[in-house]
Amino acid sequence: MANYSKENIRNIALIGHSGEGKTSLLEAILFKTKVTTRLGKVDDGTSISDYDPEEIARKMSIGLSLAFIEYKGCKINILDVPGFFDFEGEMVSALSVADAAILVTGATGNVPVGAEMALEKCAEKKIPVLIWVNGINKENANYDLTVQGYKQKYGNKIAVIEFPLMDGNTMKGYVDVLSGQAFDSSENEIQVPEGMKDRLQQEDSAIVEVAAESSEELLEKFFGGEELTAEEKKSGLRTRFVSGELMPIMGGVAVGSDYCISSLLDRIVDLCPNAGESKPFQYTTSDGSSSEMNVSEDGNFAGLIFKTTVDPFVGKLLMVKIIRGKVGMGDVVFNSNVEENEKISAIYNLRGKKQENTDSLSAGDIGAFAKLNYTSTGNTLCAAGEKIKFKPIDFPSPVISFAVTASEKGAEDKVIAGFNKLMDEDSTFKIEKNIETNEMVISGIGEMQLDVLSKKVKNKYNVSAILKEPRIAYRETIKKTVEAEGKHKKQSGGAGQFGQCSVRFEPGAADGLFEFVDAVVGGAIPRQFIPAVEKGLREAIKQGILADYPMYNLKATVFDGKSHPVDSKEVAYIMAAKYAYQEGCAKANPIFLEPIYNIKVIVPDSFMGDIMGDMNKRRGRILGTDVLEGKAVVEAEVPQSEIGRYATDLRSMTQGRGRFQMTLARYEEVPSLQTQKIIDDYKKRIAENA
Repeated sequence: MANYSKENIRNIALIGHSGEGKTSLLEAILFKTKVTTRLGKVDDGTSISDYDPEEIARKMSIGLSLAFIEYKGCKINILDVPGFFDFEGEMVSALSVADAAILVTGATGNVPVGAEMALEKCAEKKIPVLIWVNGINKENANYDLTVQGYKQKYGNKIAVIEFPLMDGNTMKGYVDVLSGQAFDSSENEIQVPEGMKDRLQQEDSAIVEVAAESSEELLEKFFGGEELTAEEKKSGLRTRFVSGELMPIMGGVAVGSDYCISSLLDRIVDLCPNAGESKPFQYTTSDGSSSEMNVSEDGNFAGLIFKTTVDPFVGKLLMVKIIRGKVGMGDVVFNSNVEENEKISAIYNLRGKKQENTDSLSAGDIGAFAKLNYTSTGNTLCAAGEKIKFKPIDFPSPVISFAVTASEKGAEDKVIAGFNKLMDEDSTFKIEKNIETNEMVISGIGEMQLDVLSKKVKNKYNVSAILKEPRIAYRETIKKTVEAEGKHKKQSGGAGQFGQCSVRFEPGAADGLFEFVDAVVGGAIPRQFIPAVEKGLREAIKQGILADYPMYNLKATVFDGKSHPVDSKEVAYIMAAKYAYQEGCAKANPIFLEPIYNIKVIVPDSFMGDIMGDMNKRRGRILGTDVLEGKAVVEAEVPQSEIGRYATDLRSMTQGRGRFQMTLARYEEVPSLQTQKIIDDYKKRIAENA
C-alpha cells in the first residue's frame, strides 16, 4: 500500500457509552468499503475489532483496537474505543493521537453518561467531535428527540447536518442539510419529501448562521442578505467544527442487512481535520526545554507509542503515530525514554488482529511496530542523537485495590508474572507488594477491569488468580510512658547466654517512627552491647502488641542493665530488649492507628448532598465544598477502611458521573468500637494459617 501524505490521512476515534454500537459502526464501515465481505456481529463474536477471548465472551469491547480503510484517495485510521468506564485508559490512549472523534449514541432521546464523559474528555483534549445517532430503526427509537436531548445539554454547539427519511422502522434515506438534497439508502438522489421541506429550511437556516460566524467575509455576506453557497456553508461549518465550536449531528443504522451509514464516510473526508491539521504535540529536549511539534513530513523521524497489544504469533505490537518525518524498514531509531536504540524490523497497518506489512509510515499516519526490545506504551521514538520526549500520556490513576493470591499453592509467582506481562497492554493498573501487610496488591480503575485482567491471566498463562479485600495497613503506638526490664538467661552446658536491660518506653519519636536513646551510665551494660539492645528493639517493633501491625512513634531509652563477664553476648541483649518491649508496651496503653485519606470528589451539583451524606456514614469529615469548571467538588478526610470499594459505590450513586482522587493524609487513632474487630481479624488469620 502506498504511503499517504498528511493531507490525505484522517485519524478518527469512535467513542461513546458502552453498548451504543461503536464496534458495529466500524463493521458497517469496513463492509461498505469492501474491506470485508460480510458484516461481523458483536453478539456472534465475529467483529474485526473485538477479537480478544474476553471481548467475545462478554460481547463488549475491553481494549482499544485499530482498523484502516481507503476511501476517496484518503487513508482513514479508525480507533475503536471501549465505552465502559473501567477502560477509560483506552480512550485516553486513543485521544492522544486522534485528530477527530465520532461520538456514537443511541436514538433513545437522552444523552448517556458515557457520552457526557467522552465529550468532556474531548473538550479537554481539544478534539473535534461529530455525533452519529445509531439504531434509528429500533422500536421506540427517536432521532429528533435525541437531537433535542443533545441541544438541551450542549445548546448551540449542536448543528444538524442530516436527518433520516423513515418508513416505519426502516431507514429509506436521508436529507443532507448542507446540499439541500435527499438521497436513498443506496446514495441515489431523490426528491426531498414535501413534508420535510419546512424542516430542511429550518435546519438550513441554523447552518447558515453558524457557518457565517466562521469568518468576517461570510458574516458580512450573511448580514448583507446574500445567500451562502453550499460550499461556503460546508467550509464555514468545517472551520467551526475543527476548532471545537460545533458538533455536527447525523444518524443511521449500523446493525443488520438494512444497515445505512448515510454519508458518514464523506463527512469524515470533507469535514474532519486531516493529520496535518491536528493539535501540536508537546515535547521536551535533552536539556529540559519545552516546545511544540506540528505533524510534518519535513525533518527527522519522531513518533509516539500510544498502545501495546500482545499477539500470540507476532508478539508485542506497538501502535505508533508518526509525528514528524518518515520511518522505514531497517531504520535504527532511538528510544529517548529508556535511552536505547531500536531497529525497525517489522511495520504493519492493522485491522483488528490482522496485520498488513508495509515498508514505511509517514508523518500523520498510524501503524504498528513489532519485535522491539525496549519500547513500551508512552515511549518516544526519534532519530538517534535528537533525544526528544513527547509529553507522557496522562492515564487515569488507580482508585480501587484488591489483594492477589493464587488459587493453587505454589503458583503465586506465576500469577504475579502474568499480571506483570499484562502491564504491557494496560497502563492503568499496577501490582506491587504492600510491605506493611505483606500482600501483593493489584490496583486499577474498576472491579470489571481487574476481573478481566484475572481472566486474561487464566486464559494466557493457565494460572488462576483470586482477588480479595486487601488488609488495611494499620499501625500501633502507645499512649503513656512505662519502664520495663528484659532479661535473657540461658545455661545449657558450656558457655551460657546472659543479658539484662531496663528500657523506658514513651510516645513521641523524633522522626515519628522510632527513636533509640542510650542513657546507660557506669558501665551497667558494656558499650559493645548497646547496639544489640537497639537491634533487638528495631526487630521487635516490626510487630505490635495487639496484632501483627508495626509499632510507630515509639521512643525507647535504655537506662540500666546487668552483664556477666563470661556469658554476656550480643544475642542475649537482643532477646532481652525484645522481652522488655513486650512487657513494657503491653502496659503502655497500646492502640491502633488507621490511615486517613484526603479525598476530593467531583460530581454534578445535583449529587452534592448525596456525597456529603455518604461521607458522614463512612466516618468522614467534610473539609469543604467548591465549584470547579461547573462541577461540585467535595473535599473530605475519611478512613481507608471505609472507602475500599468507593470507586464502585460512587459510580452507582452518580450513574457514573462522579470522579475522585485520594492521597494519604496521616494516621489517626482507631475508635474503640473498631479495635476489637481488628484484633478478631488478626486471630482469624492466625487460625487460618495454623
